Amino acid sequence: MTQTQQPGSPATPRTTTQADVPTNPTPSAALAAPFPPLAEPRPLGEHRVWPRTFHDRLTAPLPGLKALARFAREGAVRPGAEGLTDLPRLPYAPAALPRTDACTLAVSWAGHASWVVQIGGLTVLTDPVWSRRILGTPARITPVGIPWDALPPVDAVVISHNHYDHLDAPTVRRLPRDTPVFAPAGLGRWFQRRRFTRVTELDWWEGAELSGVRFDFVPAHHWSKRTLTDTCHSLWGGWVLTAPGGPRLYFAGDTGYGHWFHRIGRRYPGIDLALMPIGAYDPRWWLADVHCDPEEAVQATLDVGARRMAPMHWGTFILSAEPVLEPLTRARAAWEKAGREPQDLWDLPVGGSRVLEQD
Repeated sequence: MTQTQQPGSPATPRTTTQADVPTNPTPSAALAAPFPPLAEPRPLGEHRVWPRTFHDRLTAPLPGLKALARFAREGAVRPGAEGLTDLPRLPYAPAALPRTDACTLAVSWAGHASWVVQIGGLTVLTDPVWSRRILGTPARITPVGIPWDALPPVDAVVISHNHYDHLDAPTVRRLPRDTPVFAPAGLGRWFQRRRFTRVTELDWWEGAELSGVRFDFVPAHHWSKRTLTDTCHSLWGGWVLTAPGGPRLYFAGDTGYGHWFHRIGRRYPGIDLALMPIGAYDPRWWLADVHCDPEEAVQATLDVGARRMAPMHWGTFILSAEPVLEPLTRARAAWEKAGREPQDLWDLPVGGSRVLEQD
């Protein structure tokens, strides 16, 4: 399911001026002042009471009967035969994880929205999905790029929202129960029922710190649902991870295009790398509100003021109707059209890694 277009919500990227985009020429030792100032970090593992629903956070309405009927008539969740011809060309190049230290930022793509982020001396997993198949979706079209037994000790996990392709119970069960988990508001109970003991739930624009690294939860244009009765009962969003003095990474999670990106850039200036979703976007009338297309992903990267972009949320599971290699080719073209340096598009293969070189 997805949402229909709300009158007045942005359906296409706006033109971003230089004044709109925070500058970040280097992985800054002293990050620019945020606007408005960041909230004080919340205590780790804090017990909190949340509203029953977060429907008021939606930036577009959920689909009604008319939209569902249209999708039943003409919607597609898989490319045609021609769109599958490039399956053998999908980039897959597993390799050993890079060695890092507390001053290094490195990212390694396991596939879809699952990354191994090494920042401030911590190893952080984003939306870990190591299963071959998820509920209601065909099996992976590329294998997991990083074997589970090749992972270093995991210091923290961040979850963007509760959809099955981002929150995978079989993978989560493989983690030690004392692993620190950073989750959206309302999702902590899911982890606590599975006996995780160090769960920190955050609302939008809130943060917490672990070993000097700050984890901030930020808005996204999306929604949440895991069962027939829990629509929008937990929040959805992205994460900004900041090591002491920088570098700073933005993990967008799952999102459509809209006004939040510019606000995130003002609140968290000097983003060195944006992990940005580029796939699962066709048909647009059905998916535009919740999934960026490649051009919108590039525009969102400009809006948040990030110097570099690493594409994700493509080439792993077939969730929609676009040809399997199209997200990457369109993202590369949009990056070039935007006048960005080719080396700042971290278009990694599944299993690939990249280390941020200190300027």
